[in-house]
Amino acid sequence: MEEDNWTQTQQRSLPVNSRALLLVNRHARQGEKRLIEATYYLEKLGFKLTEESTENPKHLSDIIRRYQHKVDLVIVGGGDGTLNAAVDGLVETQLPLGILPLGTANDLARTLAIPNSLAEACQIIAYGELRRVDLGWVNGKHFFNVASMGLSVKITQKLTKEMKRRWGIFAYIATALQVIWESRPFSAEIKMKDQSFRVKTVQIAVGNGRYYGGGMAVVHDATIDDQRLDLYSLEIEHWWQIIPLLPAIRQGRHIRWRSVRALQGQKFEISTRKPRPINTDGEITTYTPATFQVIPKAITVLVPPI
Repeated sequence: MEEDNWTQTQQRSLPVNSRALLLVNRHARQGEKRLIEATYYLEKLGFKLTEESTENPKHLSDIIRRYQHKVDLVIVGGGDGTLNAAVDGLVETQLPLGILPLGTANDLARTLAIPNSLAEACQIIAYGELRRVDLGWVNGKHFFNVASMGLSVKITQKLTKEMKRRWGIFAYIATALQVIWESRPFSAEIKMKDQSFRVKTVQIAVGNGRYYGGGMAVVHDATIDDQRLDLYSLEIEHWWQIIPLLPAIRQGRHIRWRSVRALQGQKFEISTRKPRPINTDGEITTYTPATFQVIPKAITVLVPPI
C-alpha cells in the first residue's frame, strides 16, 4: 500500500499505538468480507484493535459506552445506518470517530471526502485531521446527514437489505422511480422563528450534511460544520413534474426551482394532520409532529487534511 504524499509529511493526530474499538456491521453490503482486510491495514498502521460485532446495530451505542475508558477512538465500518446507530454512544463518550465506508450509499463519507477505498480510509484514520462536526437532532434522535419525510420514507420502506446487497446504488434508483410514480402530496405546517408556512408537498428534507440517498445533495454548498440546517420542500402536484427536477436534485441546485421551497435555520418545527414517519440517515426512527435542531460541533471525526 503506497502512502499518499500527505501521509508522508503529516503528523498523526492520535498516538501510533492508539487503542481502537473496531465495530463492523457484518450485514453491511461489504461488511464481512472486508473485515479481515480492514484489520490488516489498521494493525499495520499501529492501532491496537478491540473488535466487537453485534447482530443488532441498535446495540452499537451500548458497546461504545462499555469501552469508554478502555479505548482512544472508535472505528465504525458500515454504511450510514450503521453510523447512525453508533451516534448516541459517540456523543455521550466524546470518543473520536474513524469511518470505514462499507455500506451501499456512504453519504456521510462522501460529505467528509473519505474515499471508498478501504486502504485510503485506513490511512485517513491514521494520518487525518481531527475535525469537530455538527449533528442534526429530531425528537431526541441524532442524525449525520438528513432527516426527511415523504418520498424518502417510502423508498426506505420498499428498499430491502437484499436489494441493497445485490444491486447497490441501482436499487436506490429503481425504487425511487417506482415511489415517484406512486407519489401523492400531503399537507404540512413548517415553523421557524416567528414564521409559519402551510405547504402541500411530496417531500420535506432537513439536512445537516450535504449528501443523502446515495449521493444526492440537500443544498449544493452545505457543509457538516456550518452550524445550520437546510430544509427543502418539494411542492409539486403531479409525479411527472419531478422528472425535470431530478438532475438539479442530484446536484443540490433544486432550491432555485419555483416548485421547491428552501429554508435555512437552526431550528424547525413540522406538523402534519396525522403522524407521518421520519427517516434519519436511512432508518425510520420517529414521527411528526417533529422539532429539528442543529447541535454545533457535537462530535470529532477523522477526515482528510485540508
